[in-house]
Amino acid sequence: MSEFVRSVPPAAGLDAPRLVLGAQPFDVAANSLRLLTTGPQPLSVDGAALGGGLPRRRIALSELASILMHPSCDHATSDRVWRQLIGRARTDGPAWVVGAVGVALPGLRQAAYRLRGFSGDVQAELLTAFVAALRSVKLGGAKVVQRLLSATFTAARAALRADEPTRTNAPVEPPVAADGHPDFVLARAVAAGVITAAEAKLIGATRLEGVSVADYAQRAGRGYWAVAKERSRAEERLVAAIRSGQLSDEDAAVIAEATTTLTVDRANHG
Repeated sequence: MSEFVRSVPPAAGLDAPRLVLGAQPFDVAANSLRLLTTGPQPLSVDGAALGGGLPRRRIALSELASILMHPSCDHATSDRVWRQLIGRARTDGPAWVVGAVGVALPGLRQAAYRLRGFSGDVQAELLTAFVAALRSVKLGGAKVVQRLLSATFTAARAALRADEPTRTNAPVEPPVAADGHPDFVLARAVAAGVITAAEAKLIGATRLEGVSVADYAQRAGRGYWAVAKERSRAEERLVAAIRSGQLSDEDAAVIAEATTTLTVDRANHG
């Protein structure tokens, strides 16, 4: 994925070789986002203009990724954010394409899990499909990022299946946890006993991957309301653990701030 590295504009005073690390495409994309959001002028959006309970200031894309994955961030706010990210990726150059990829990494990692592997081939196909979907997804309507990730998954799966006769079967490797990746908040919550692995899978699929609760329930052979209540109870425990400091790291701090902001805004405008 050297094209991602080449797309990142130089930042004065930063050690780019140190920041852009990792042999896997997702690692390169994540560290490219870090490069773009480190320094005095990070790639950012205007939270005040976007509204929806977002912090009323410039929000670096690395922070935005954490806010979007939190249960307190509703679909309407996510849609507004993603319409802007997609629009900037289409009109404002390669840095915004890299930025959009970085913000979408939680969903892309979930897609890689569904494709049963975190090999370089799977990651590369997903990134290629995602960049193509950025250009083609319709911005109108609801659930923009879910449609974006669905198109990405479908295209990557088709490409991988077409290439199967020439590829060897590689063992499935779990993602390597790295500090600063918002999708690993769920993994930390499982390790801390806040939620179960099954609950993390449910939250990841329905919040990050774009699977509806109804579809998830149907696949699991369960009732809609049972699944919806399970997710709600698990998310309540996750929010409580973050607020209490049980999950304390830079991502949890970002999420805690977003939760407080969203709660206050909804109280004032409800």
